[in-house]
Amino acid sequence: MHLLSTLASSDDGGNGGAAIVQLGILLLIPLALYFLMIRPQRRRMRDQQSLQSSLEVGDEIITTSGVYGFITGFDDDRVWLEVDEDVQIRVSRGAISGKVNTSGATAPDTKSKPELPESTADKSAGDDTE
Repeated sequence: MHLLSTLASSDDGGNGGAAIVQLGILLLIPLALYFLMIRPQRRRMRDQQSLQSSLEVGDEIITTSGVYGFITGFDDDRVWLEVDEDVQIRVSRGAISGKVNTSGATAPDTKSKPELPESTADKSAGDDTE
């Protein structure tokens, strides 16, 4: 910073130092744009392409609209997703934003009913022994 202020306030009577500083700033702008905008966007595109090429039948994924499902098949650039038992939808391969479960675990068993917590009304209605 000291060097820039020294160049800007040169006592030679000319305006050469200020011109050098301005030229340096103008050259730094495209460099900053590359590192702050272009490079991260290219990295995201490369990651998205590698994700889409690594998709397999049975993977649990999430779409860009927030729909979770398991891949059941491929049809060119479309993917068949099972979102519930015997419910399948077809989405574009580009609409897949990420894998949910990358550990390779199987889908949870949806045929068994989940246990619901007992309500406090059910407990107090039949229990007068307190």
